[in-house]
Amino acid sequence: MTLLGASGFRSAPGVFVEPLHTEFGWSTATISSAVSLNLLLYGVVSPFAAALMERFGMRRVVSVALLLVAAGSGLTVFMTSAWQLVLLWGVLVGVGTGSMALAFVATVTGRWFVARRGLVSGVLTAAQAAGGLVFLPLMASLAGSVGWRVASLVVAGGALVVVPLVVFVLRDRPSDVGTVAHGADPADAPAEEVVTGGAARRSLTVLRDAARTGTFWLLAGGFAICGATTVGLLNTHFVPAAHEHGMPATTAAGLLAVVGVFDVIGTIASGWFTDRVDPRKLLAVYYVLRGGSLLVLPFLLAPTAAPPLWAFIVFYGLDWVATVPPTVALCRERFGARAPIVFGWVFAAHQVGSAIAAIGAGLIRDLSGSYDGAWWSAGALCVLAAGLSLAVPRMIVRPAPAPAAG
Repeated sequence: MTLLGASGFRSAPGVFVEPLHTEFGWSTATISSAVSLNLLLYGVVSPFAAALMERFGMRRVVSVALLLVAAGSGLTVFMTSAWQLVLLWGVLVGVGTGSMALAFVATVTGRWFVARRGLVSGVLTAAQAAGGLVFLPLMASLAGSVGWRVASLVVAGGALVVVPLVVFVLRDRPSDVGTVAHGADPADAPAEEVVTGGAARRSLTVLRDAARTGTFWLLAGGFAICGATTVGLLNTHFVPAAHEHGMPATTAAGLLAVVGVFDVIGTIASGWFTDRVDPRKLLAVYYVLRGGSLLVLPFLLAPTAAPPLWAFIVFYGLDWVATVPPTVALCRERFGARAPIVFGWVFAAHQVGSAIAAIGAGLIRDLSGSYDGAWWSAGALCVLAAGLSLAVPRMIVRPAPAPAAG
């Protein structure tokens, strides 16, 4: 529920662009700056939030994050200047939702599960991905019927409703309820690490150590391309690209929503496969299939949603964030207890890739008069991401030494 809400809260500002422009006369660029800062902080805050969860616990961090979202959204009804929008939606909501991003998934799966970690990370990631599907239609309907202020208050109220659930139900570790992680042997349960010191220093120390390994850069590079070819490109530019081919914007937006529906199915399935297949190979397959679909997309766009385009929507939706469970699994295998913070930094690379692609695709469109070059470039990048994934070194499992004779 927390992840579902966090994703919905983060994506809600997208439906407020036109109402804010109409009421205050702020330019689209000014309003978009708040959304851009929101996206950036959503990624950058993630590793620091993971370190805070180590230091103070998930319950406290998530509770504070929800309160930040409620404050950032609720106080917008009183704003009169653009800088207040940047502060509230950009900073407060960005920091709040970033504290409940995918590093939270890595923390939960690492602490509470040994068996079926891939499946659990797939389900939690699907919840995060579905947030926009649940909230955006409601936000758009409210903003269009009773005004954006009511929609903002609904977001604030939704965040506040989840706080008591987190405080009274969410627990930081299995030992808090007298048990061990699911699938763990109680006799072999490792001692829980006690983390002291500043969370910021801890996060930066983990980054320094991880950055000395080739595995980190291979995972970060691949995940940056993942962000570039999903959130940065398709999420940002599919609707205007389809509209240029004569398709109504409402139809294109509806197709994008269908991508999200199949994304939930694909992510859960990916988690199931992650428990059974080499995550490196899964990532390579996902990136190659995504790249192939992007290469053919320019030939499928038309005034109507013909069957070939529907095939792309279904296929691409199944592959949208299927990359998360195997990436989390690789971080866990390679970096152990530090995996949530390491994955937080890898996710930050994902958001940087998203931002670069959002700007880059717009530049390609302005310079060439078409989005075709953006789709083809993204397809080529996906092939590169597949190569980076396969280049991640194999884990060497050494056999236990034989007991001494006698």
